Amino acid sequence: MDERTYLDHAHATLRTLLDAFDAVDIEDADAESSGDVVTILWRSGTKCIVNTQRPARQLWLAGGDRAWHFSWDAGTSSWLDDKGTGAELLGTVADIARQQAGIELRFVR
Repeated sequence: MDERTYLDHAHATLRTLLDAFDAVDIEDADAESSGDVVTILWRSGTKCIVNTQRPARQLWLAGGDRAWHFSWDAGTSSWLDDKGTGAELLGTVADIARQQAGIELRFVR
């Protein structure tokens, strides 16, 4: 995939992620963006980081003691874990949100 297409998909996904946190009580979680990085701070004080990895054309997620690398899948129009687990980026963040703060994220694409 060329750089422009990658950035279009990546930035749209980061925007979708940020928009989902607009509906969340700031006491439960807060998401902030700086450049190509979204930092999510949970009420417990732990963090998740979602960022672009331009050379690999991926989005990376780190949270707690885990990390995931997601590649764009045109067939499903989503970011899928590069380990072949079937995990999808936004679904993984939603799972973490339930575990960390008991909240249900709603993504509007």
